[in-house]
Amino acid sequence: MISVLDVRDPREVERLMRAIKVDDYGIRIMAPKAVTRLIKVERVSNIAANILKQEMLSLGGDVAVARGALTGKSKKTSCLIIGSLVQLARLSDKLLLQPFGLAQISQSLSQVLRGYAKKDFVIEAAGRRIRTGGRTLIMAVVNVTPDSFSSDGLASCSVEEAVSRVEGLVADGADIIDIGGESSRPQARAVPLKEELRRTIPLIKALRRAVKAPISIDTYKPEVARQALDNGAAIVNDITALRDIKMRKVVARYRAAAVLMHMKGTPRTMQRNPAYEDVVGQIKEFLREAVSRALDAGIKKERLIVDPGIGFGKTLEHNLEILRRLKEFKSLAQPILVGTSRKAFIGAITRTPPQERVFGTLASCILAAENGAHIVRVHDVKAMRQALDVADSIKRI
Repeated sequence: MISVLDVRDPREVERLMRAIKVDDYGIRIMAPKAVTRLIKVERVSNIAANILKQEMLSLGGDVAVARGALTGKSKKTSCLIIGSLVQLARLSDKLLLQPFGLAQISQSLSQVLRGYAKKDFVIEAAGRRIRTGGRTLIMAVVNVTPDSFSSDGLASCSVEEAVSRVEGLVADGADIIDIGGESSRPQARAVPLKEELRRTIPLIKALRRAVKAPISIDTYKPEVARQALDNGAAIVNDITALRDIKMRKVVARYRAAAVLMHMKGTPRTMQRNPAYEDVVGQIKEFLREAVSRALDAGIKKERLIVDPGIGFGKTLEHNLEILRRLKEFKSLAQPILVGTSRKAFIGAITRTPPQERVFGTLASCILAAENGAHIVRVHDVKAMRQALDVADSIKRI
């Protein structure tokens, strides 16, 4: 019997080889040869492109370039490098001392390959350590707002009632609690600082004593973040990706973890005809720059989480493409958070209101986890924990 195996993970190749009793040394040599990657390099000189192609051909791979780059008619071209992990690693070594910008490509290629191979992270968050790997983590949405798009806000609850609700979420399987005092739904209006503090800080103070799960503050205001961290929060979930230097300073001072999210525009403007030439490529570049800004501000790499910002300045098609190509964000070598819960793109597909989008959310989160998400941010924790536990168990076999 002959079988075609669709294998894209070196660890799965290793498992298959062990199953037929391949020698350990042979596994180390052969497994990287069995997994092929397609690497895109943006706009290099036609000279560099031709060298790339010749070097990769010599290794048994190939490089796709624009026709004009081969004939000399084009001065610049993007390239698609095609090869196994072994071939790509050897290419990186061969390019290291080359001119025409190829040494820089070598360094970037090595970084991308390391990022793609990395699956597990330890996130440092204000003295706490949050481990990914083994199972997909759940960040539970706790809106202390009267205008949440999903109508699940706890603004009318007492602190005691809200704490009881959160304790239930932790019992259901939440790994992180994300407290938000200002809605970021499309067309949402900004909330005054004092009001956001009034909504969030008393609950965070109470939760610090009531639950062991790390607390995240969903805010873009430095003062809200400061007071939240002062009272027990460990993570800042910032929809503006720490663009405010004051926010970067607060996160650095408290040694907090931070979620860097992509958003096009502001909540009031983000859904006004959002357009991209390459939605995933542009979001990756935005997040790469956001990570660089954070590092320059003294925030350690181990404290940074990236979020492509599903629904924040994206059309239905953009959101679906991001989820389909989510693995490409692994090249950033940071934990990936995805928030699809009850969002409008699910409603556009299922034709259901927010409260009835549980099953659509489950589908999107399972596929996100399969494609590289380490954390999913959801409202319906119990259903998501059960679904992810099954999916994660299948992946571990």
